[in-house]
Amino acid sequence: MARSSITGANSQIANGAAVNREDAKTLVMAAIGTLVEDGKAEWSRTATGEIELRLLSGEVFLLGEVCVTRVA
Repeated sequence: MARSSITGANSQIANGAAVNREDAKTLVMAAIGTLVEDGKAEWSRTATGEIELRLLSGEVFLLGEVCVTRVA
């Protein structure tokens, strides 16, 4: 997964710039990708095709099309 400029994106959000749904999803997926690349999380597909994210600290999340659900 390619990295994007999270710092620039955070600055836009902090300054109140409008972020559409696809831009927001791209920013979230880039941040999650960075966690995985840095070895702080792992992600995989479940048997039902959902993406499961496991952080090294123990939290587990399901990444939906428009939401993130904490499982554990």
